[in-house]
Parts: sequence; structure tokens; C-alpha cells
Amino acid sequence: MSQALSTDVLIVGGGVAGLWLNARLRRQGFATLLLERASLGGGQSVKSQGIIHGGAKYALHGALTGASEAIADMPRRWREALAGNGEVDLAGVRLLSDAHYLWSPGSLAGNITSFFASKAVRGRVDQVKGEQLPSALQHPQFRGKVYRLAELVLDVPSLIKRLAELSADGLLAASSIEPLREHDELVGLVVDGREIRAQRIVLSAGQGNAQLLATLGLQQPAQQQRPLHMVLVKGPMLKPLYAHCLGAGPKPRVTVTTHPAGDGEWVWYLGGDLAEADGVARDEAAQIKAAQKEMADLLPWVDLTAAHWSTLRVERAEPAQSGLVRPDNAFLVDQGSLLVGWPTKLALAPDFADRVLAALDRDGIQPRSYPPLPPLPQPPLATAAWEDMR
Repeated sequence: MSQALSTDVLIVGGGVAGLWLNARLRRQGFATLLLERASLGGGQSVKSQGIIHGGAKYALHGALTGASEAIADMPRRWREALAGNGEVDLAGVRLLSDAHYLWSPGSLAGNITSFFASKAVRGRVDQVKGEQLPSALQHPQFRGKVYRLAELVLDVPSLIKRLAELSADGLLAASSIEPLREHDELVGLVVDGREIRAQRIVLSAGQGNAQLLATLGLQQPAQQQRPLHMVLVKGPMLKPLYAHCLGAGPKPRVTVTTHPAGDGEWVWYLGGDLAEADGVARDEAAQIKAAQKEMADLLPWVDLTAAHWSTLRVERAEPAQSGLVRPDNAFLVDQGSLLVGWPTKLALAPDFADRVLAALDRDGIQPRSYPPLPPLPQPPLATAAWEDMR
């Protein structure tokens, strides 16, 4: 048996939510250890578009929803962290865009004007024109309307790297994870033969939560998965664009974010309605064809003839909801010493940490003193999908 370890909080899952929680707990004096079976951020996190939503996306029908209200304060909290004076210190994380935009093609310009004139979003957005437009929309053929949202877009790989730095020696690459019980109570986990005891265990492994719960002999909370079929477009002709394109329905027709590849080229990462129901049903060739048609319709002045196209399938994991809807907030439920949760969205990582801290406070969990951690095998950082494009 390897050396036994003890800590205040044992976190399983090294996505942005788990890493943010780990950094925040450590800043408050808790001893922590985070386990990751694969790569840090390698699940949903590194496949995210990096948008720190403020809620406008969820009010496209002109009325505020639970989702829009729950997420409204997230941009402020993330901005404070990026400035180095927030609840975690994200100074040095690359900011791709200080704003996200919403644009309508000319045929829907009247709809977007009515939408942003509504009380639901008044004060959250500003219309932009001329040189204020995103560079990809600064073309004589563009006839739509564009609004600047008080949101931001982050380079997720640099975010993962910074959060890993804040975890210091508290990371452990884990292959085998089994429950550690005493008198039928969960007191820790056995990780690759090493006993690790903790006051509380937090499962924040996204899609991996289902397997972890099964390993612990638990069926609840149940998990749902909502698939996406994202599209990546890479080429030297691309200009940065961070925007939702308004469609006829309540969801963005397409959401575009732009990411830097290691070879100096830009990659457009396409989500929104394009990547959902119909997109999930298409194979890669059909999905690329559909995306090419969308880009030709929406941005006909952008020459994509030399672009390289590929797709990426993503499984969003969340607590099970009726009708597979997305929960409004981060989710957390506790079962004795075990806390199980999903952030439900990258932007809600601070909300997830709030809920864990509230549970610790409610239960009177306080930091204790432990021997220093020995050198531990470290999980690698995830690599963005566009780095594999050729």
C-alpha cells in the first residue's frame, strides 16, 4: 500500500469548475487535492467556446429567463479575476475579446431592433456601427444590425494553464479510483492503491460523474448528456469574430468564436443552432456542407475556398432535467461527505464554487493541519482541438 494522505477537500475532475474550486478553496486556507484521470480541462472545458455569458443569449424572445438572471453577474466576477483582484487570480489569462456581439442578417434587422428596445435587455447592450463593428463584419455588403454584449471571450487553454498553476502541488494523475469506507461511511478514496482521506469529496468530473457514482454504488443524482456537433474552420484569411447570429427562433442561428492556433493562423469555432439537433444527426461531411452554406449565406464576402474544415463532437453533461433542458444555475447536491455537481456552463464555475463553499460552511467544515504532500504524478494539460488541424 502506498503512503496514505489526508486533506480537507478531495476534488475529482480537473475541468475549469474543479480547478476554479480548487484554487478558491486553497485561497481560503483549505487543504485540497484534485484528481484527474486524463488531462486537465480535456473534457468539456477545452471544447468550450470560451464565452463568459451575461444572459442576453437566453432572452432572445424579449423576456428575461431564469437562465439569464442566474448568469447575469458572471462577467463582472470573471473580469475581476482577470484583473488579479477577484476571488481567484487569473492575471495573465489571454482575453480573446472584451465583448461578444449579436448580429442579425438584413432580413431580421427589424426583429433585433425590437428585441434590444425591450425592457428585458435595455442597459445590457449597445448598438455598434462603422469602425466599431467586428472586423469580419466591416464590409460594404453587410446590411444587418450589430449589438455589443457586456460579455467576454477567453482563451480556454491559457485559463486551464493558469488554474493549474494555482493548484500548485495539489494535483494528482489518477487511473484507478475506488471508495474508501469505514463503518459503511465514505471517508475518502483509494487512488491507484493510495488511501486518501478527506472531510469532503466533490465530484466535478462532468461526463465522468456517472461512472464515478456507479463506482461508489450510487444511482443519484442522474446525469443527462446533450450532444453538440461543432465545426472548425481554419485559414489565414479569417478575421476575428465573436458573435451570435440571430435566427428566427429563440436560439442563435450560429455562434462564432475565433481562436489562435499555434502556427499563427486563426480558427473559427462554430456552434449555436448549427451544432444542435440537426447538426448532431449529420455526419462530418454533411455538417461541414451545412456550415459552408451558412457562412456563404451570412458572410458571402469572406473567401473560404482555401479554408480547412473539420468537426468536433461534444457531450455536455448535466444533472438530468425533464425534457433535457439546461439547468439555469450550477448544480450541487450532497450525500453525507460526498458532494456531486455540474457547473452546467463554463461561465458558471464561480457559482459552482459558491455552492460548495456554502455546503462546507453549513456543515461546519474548517481547515485542518496536515503533513505536506509528497511529490505526486501530475496530469497533463489538455490540447485544444484546433491544434490538430492541418
